[in-house]
Amino acid sequence: MKLYVDLHTHTVASGHAYSTLSENALAASHKGIRLLGMTDHGPSMPGAPHLYHFGNLGIIPKELYGVKILPGVEANITSHEGELDIPIRYLAMMKLVLVGLHVISYPGGTSEQNTKAYIKAMKNPFTDMMVHPGRPEFELDLERIAHMSAQLNIPVEINNSSLSSEKRGAWGNCRRFARYMAQYNGPIILGSDAHFTDRVGEFSHALALVEEAGIKEEQVLNTSPERVLDYLTSRRKNRPTNT
Repeated sequence: MKLYVDLHTHTVASGHAYSTLSENALAASHKGIRLLGMTDHGPSMPGAPHLYHFGNLGIIPKELYGVKILPGVEANITSHEGELDIPIRYLAMMKLVLVGLHVISYPGGTSEQNTKAYIKAMKNPFTDMMVHPGRPEFELDLERIAHMSAQLNIPVEINNSSLSSEKRGAWGNCRRFARYMAQYNGPIILGSDAHFTDRVGEFSHALALVEEAGIKEEQVLNTSPERVLDYLTSRRKNRPTNT
């Protein structure tokens, strides 16, 4: 399976990442990536950029080093109601909105509370894709999330960084989730979650899991920039207009 898209990457703006957008784009071009997401953390994460950063994303070039750029955010779920840390007026301006749970931004809860928060965020019309459900910090009903992904046609990520040596404990969750995604046939993205330029376009662990679980190639959006862009266009047609 050849992948041409990496939608989940961070720059120095996130505060705990160490490369610039230009450096990430150059690395992407060397790896054959044709579409790159710039998804720095939402403002509830310590060190993350101010809302002014997200309000100014329109100045980002549409292309760098032959790689198309999608400026956006990795928004944080902040409550059991699935609320996000970015106001709608900012979300409406972005080319890409990833959403996930992070310890520092979300209060935690039972499996039921966490799952409901995750699914409510999935149903937000300004959410494009959900990220790293397999991380061990929060117990989730991964089968319900996989089923809802298929029902809502919302891609959920298999996160390569979660499967790296720094995130021990995630393999079991991610393996179960990948099997559920294969069962329910929901749309999937693979994300590097790169916080340094050398990890942009790195999907080796996630690809191994996709093959092991029997996930079909047509489920994986990263195989085509056009598929990703068509999906994002369709999402925006269904958004409320009175933002």
